[in-house]
Amino acid sequence: MKIKVIILLLVTHLSVGALGVGLGLYLLPILIAPTSPTESEVAQLSSEAQFFATFQKDLKDSDYFHWGEGLVSVGPQYVTLTGSLAPGPDYKLYLSPEFVETESDFNRLKGSMLSIGNVKTFKNFSVKIPQGVNVSQFNTVIVWCETFGEFITSAKYQ
Repeated sequence: MKIKVIILLLVTHLSVGALGVGLGLYLLPILIAPTSPTESEVAQLSSEAQFFATFQKDLKDSDYFHWGEGLVSVGPQYVTLTGSLAPGPDYKLYLSPEFVETESDFNRLKGSMLSIGNVKTFKNFSVKIPQGVNVSQFNTVIVWCETFGEFITSAKYQ
């Protein structure tokens, strides 16, 4: 075979392989996600909420692949979302004493934050708050992709 054909085959096969890996990383979390809670289930869990906030798509580090939107409720037992998140792997929910909307701010303040649980669904969610956590000691809820170190969204609730 000629060198040009070998190079062409190598480039095309590597491109298709990279596309497959990219699609796999995007689609796998969607395929293995548990069933999202219904709006009535979220409403019931958030009935004792002390604080409310809104995830918005227009934050500084939010983009086409990293965003959230909807109503966030923060109570003594649960943080809930009635809305949507961009799908992705290994989402963690953090409480922060300061508002954060960039990856650099998140990394700078991570030591003062509290990781309260995993976010496993992308339409609505409920995350149980660990016993002994006082949510009034914080003012912001953040969704963060731990695997890729990506800011997804945040909302200031007080």
